[in-house]
Amino acid sequence: MDLLELRAALDEIDRQIVELYEKRMDVCSQVAAYKIETGKRVFDKEREQQKLQAVSSMTHSEFNAHGIKDLFEQIMAISRKLQYQMIAEQKKTGRLSFTEIDEIGSTNCRVVFQGAEGAYAQAAMMEYFGQQVDYFNVDTFRDAMLAIDEGSADFAVLPIENSSAGIVSEIYDLLVEFENYIVGEQIIKIEHCLLALPGTKQTQIKTVYSHPQSLMQSAHYLFEKGWQQISMKNNAFAAKKVADDKDMTQAAIAGETAANIYGLDILERGVNDVKGNSTRFIIVTNQKVFVKKASKISLCFEVSHESGALYHALSHLMYNGLNMTKIESRPLIGRNWEYRFFLDFEGNLTDSAVKNALRGLREETRNMKILGNY
Repeated sequence: MDLLELRAALDEIDRQIVELYEKRMDVCSQVAAYKIETGKRVFDKEREQQKLQAVSSMTHSEFNAHGIKDLFEQIMAISRKLQYQMIAEQKKTGRLSFTEIDEIGSTNCRVVFQGAEGAYAQAAMMEYFGQQVDYFNVDTFRDAMLAIDEGSADFAVLPIENSSAGIVSEIYDLLVEFENYIVGEQIIKIEHCLLALPGTKQTQIKTVYSHPQSLMQSAHYLFEKGWQQISMKNNAFAAKKVADDKDMTQAAIAGETAANIYGLDILERGVNDVKGNSTRFIIVTNQKVFVKKASKISLCFEVSHESGALYHALSHLMYNGLNMTKIESRPLIGRNWEYRFFLDFEGNLTDSAVKNALRGLREETRNMKILGNY
């Protein structure tokens, strides 16, 4: 047979495959109707494993056994997505656990941020809530989470990632630990400044204090200077230490706001290596709410430690036309080489596509938690 004849043969086989696929999906829709009527769960992992073993055994080579297994995994995944869609159309998606609100209140609310006066978190807070916001500050991220968890604050402003230094991993872990939720975000441009006591010259400096990420973001500048670097919990704490110690051999890397608050001179501006550097802060509360115009969803989940598990979980976004904008992973304590995944994707909790994807993810992953819609 020449190539044209071979292609014609493949076309005929493909036509039959499409015909059989549509017949199979028709039967799957009947299965979905039965499950809706009886309340049975869509995902039956044991049944699917038996099916995969059965179809693999029908092949005549190891290569074909692997191929048919992959093919049927996809077919059954598509079948489940059809069933989730039918459930949504029957309006049996369950009660939405989040409450829709018009806007995040900026008056009559109390806000907490981590760090001393002059921290970048304070600038983010005032940018989001306004200059007249009622606020207080705490020493640690955990303290901020506890403040909103127990109700002494309505909102917390926390840094979650920097454009050059990456994620703040502790925040991800705390979002899982606490029943607190993201309701907004604020991006602040970061311009690190070298701060010292009035009258200090750079030649006098021997030690620089700052947050570890700020030291990392200014690595090239500090390497050239050769100063000792000491990590602090927060840039503003570093500025406060320099002001309190009154030692002209000390300097801090922090923002202009910290310089103004603690009466320090700015010896040099923009010492961070990446000039377009910015930090994303999240606005967190203990209420499961989201604003009507919310367009981003954050969630986390775990998957079984087996081939293709993450791919099948993410496919729920793909099949529902949802755009994933970020994925991160954090190790699971006590379970070596297993991870919790954190996703950001575009959408609103009231969207039908989002509801379909969330139902599939909830059915086919472990410990899924919606971290917020904002």
